[in-house]
Amino acid sequence: MGQFQYNAMESGGKPITGTIEASQMQEAVSKLKGMGYFVTSISPAKASAIKKETGSKPAAASKAAGKKKSAGMNISFGGNKIKTKELMIVTRQLATLVGSGLPLLRSLRVLREQRKGGAAAVLGKVAEDIESGALFSEALAKHPKSFPRIYVSMVRAGEAGGALESVLNRLAEFMEKEAKLRGKIKAAMAYPLVILVVAVGILTFIMLKIVPTFIQIFADMEAGELPGPTILLMNISNLLTQRFYLIIIFVAAMVILFKILNKVKFTKYYIDMAKMRIPVFGPVVAKTIVARFARTFATLITSGVPILQSLQIVRDTTGNEVVSKGINEIRNRVREGEGIAGPMLRSKVFPSMVTNMVAVGEETGAMDAMLEKIAEAYEAEVDAAVSAMTAMLEPLMIVFLGGIVGFIVIALFMPLIKLAMGLSGG
Repeated sequence: MGQFQYNAMESGGKPITGTIEASQMQEAVSKLKGMGYFVTSISPAKASAIKKETGSKPAAASKAAGKKKSAGMNISFGGNKIKTKELMIVTRQLATLVGSGLPLLRSLRVLREQRKGGAAAVLGKVAEDIESGALFSEALAKHPKSFPRIYVSMVRAGEAGGALESVLNRLAEFMEKEAKLRGKIKAAMAYPLVILVVAVGILTFIMLKIVPTFIQIFADMEAGELPGPTILLMNISNLLTQRFYLIIIFVAAMVILFKILNKVKFTKYYIDMAKMRIPVFGPVVAKTIVARFARTFATLITSGVPILQSLQIVRDTTGNEVVSKGINEIRNRVREGEGIAGPMLRSKVFPSMVTNMVAVGEETGAMDAMLEKIAEAYEAEVDAAVSAMTAMLEPLMIVFLGGIVGFIVIALFMPLIKLAMGLSGG
């Protein structure tokens, strides 16, 4: 039997340090888990005694080495960051490692060794903070660009409830479902975008190469006064061939203006409202927001995050100012002692089905289960709405592009027809 030095957390989230006797490290971890502790790090007692004898010198040396490394090799202009897709993979792997009984600190170091670049640097810093005595949630909160608020809040709730392993699994599932939903929307939009790009390319070629040829023919033939559509087409062609830079400046100015307006709270509200009401695209946007709201809210409540804090996180992560304002009103009413369903109904932001299911969840005490069902139902509706949208976009784009091509053909041949009629009449 040997002695093992451990750092762990009690069920209330309080950190605890001590030694335990076991024949192997895995047995020590199992014993501590049986006692209701969540192990963050564990090592043979002899190694930890050496650390105590050497005092703070190794820590100082590692800090100096870390500074030297960051000064020499770890140069980064954008700062170290874990991307959303990579964070999803890291969370799933961390949940698996912790679930298999590996201490949190060792799990983080294993993941750090498997990754490169910014992700490895962030995981390394998180591991260093935990080794220094910080809670996992505190270490994550130091990297807001890598770990969003919902991530940190759920980990903090898991620490307080002694259920960090289940929270990590729940987080991984939540991120995987979010990624799946985004992937479906992107995949559905890929086909119409490809058609649009090809069509714009063809029209640009016609305006830059074909139309100028006809303009030269009309000039050589001295066709006289040209019809209005032909003059309009010639002016557009001249603008594209001679003053193309004006179009680039105009498009760039519109993009910059949109980004500025989208950052101002007042104008962003109306932009987001327009997004939800625009034909064809609006239903997809609205249903996606409801699905994300329900999924995020359910995940937070199930993880033990308080209702008011959950509503605040959902409000900040919804991505739509109209819905955020409605959630803020709900949060204020809940703070004053009301339930959730009543304020949701009065906000007129959420569909009646959502408010009715939330009301049933409040009455039965199964709010998280109801929100999960809402999320699943609306994710299915998003799939159907995306399929309907893509099915509708294809004929609309064909009609629109056919109209443009028809206008070009008519505008080009009207002078020729007029000239032919004049010659036959003469």
